[in-house]
Amino acid sequence: MDTASENPAGRAGAARPASLSPSRAADFMQCPLLYRFRVIDRLPEKPSSAATRGTVVHAVLERLFDAPAAERTVPRARDLVPGEWERLLAAKPELAELFLREDGSHDADRLGTWLADAERLVERWFTLEDPTRLEPAERELFVETVLEDAGPSGLKLRGIVDRVDVTPAGDVRIVDYKTGKAPAPRFRETPLFQMMFYALVIWRLRGRIPRRLQLVYLGSGDVLTYDPVEAELLAVERKLRALWEAISLATETGDWRPRPTKLCGWCDHQAVCPEFGGTPPPYPLPVVPAPRAAEGDGPAAPADSAQGRMDEV
Repeated sequence: MDTASENPAGRAGAARPASLSPSRAADFMQCPLLYRFRVIDRLPEKPSSAATRGTVVHAVLERLFDAPAAERTVPRARDLVPGEWERLLAAKPELAELFLREDGSHDADRLGTWLADAERLVERWFTLEDPTRLEPAERELFVETVLEDAGPSGLKLRGIVDRVDVTPAGDVRIVDYKTGKAPAPRFRETPLFQMMFYALVIWRLRGRIPRRLQLVYLGSGDVLTYDPVEAELLAVERKLRALWEAISLATETGDWRPRPTKLCGWCDHQAVCPEFGGTPPPYPLPVVPAPRAAEGDGPAAPADSAQGRMDEV
């Protein structure tokens, strides 16, 4: 789960991009205007019950490893759910609106159903992994590195890795929990990109390519693994440099264009999006004219013949 803070605030609450995480890289690839709304304008978004449930489930799976191996049981994990929800609510009181009726009163039944769904996701995890046989080297690990020669100050990559396992031989496995269902093979590019991002950062930090990337889908009970190779990570690095170049150019010129997709129907920013007849807020950063480019110019990620393997287990 990627929740690393992206960038420092600029004037009037705006922010100039200063780093890149998997989520924000995915935003830009999906829709540059969405990236602008989230990173530069920092427009508010409504809390999501699904995303909030994911935060609670992640917290439970992290905290469960505080207990001795023999005590990492289903009942203990289920019992952690209400407490993690209360902890999150105390930090973000606005989440209470997820469980209000139209008249503003608290909907205890809706909250109870939501908590039960979270407990079921936690319970399903025990059918996919055995926590009594796991001793993670890291949990909720914040990682950050800088790619040099990517702009005046380099490109800072950052994110939060759910779990890192290390074998006695030093092999690294990166594990990410997903509370949704596993995507069909043709839609696995986005979650795989996130994992390759983490693998690249850890490789640059530790000098060793992670042996395995593992996605645990609690919504469907699937586990997908991928074994990366060096050529792929170098290709991801080139892609990130190209993305950062495009982000930097858009930041300087103020040219953030929408890219309509089926996901637009889920966007919180339709009211200020030109695709829905809206007008974006005034651009809060200084701009410079964009250089003219020949038709067809633009960075492209090179193709590499060496490729790792994704398996379903």
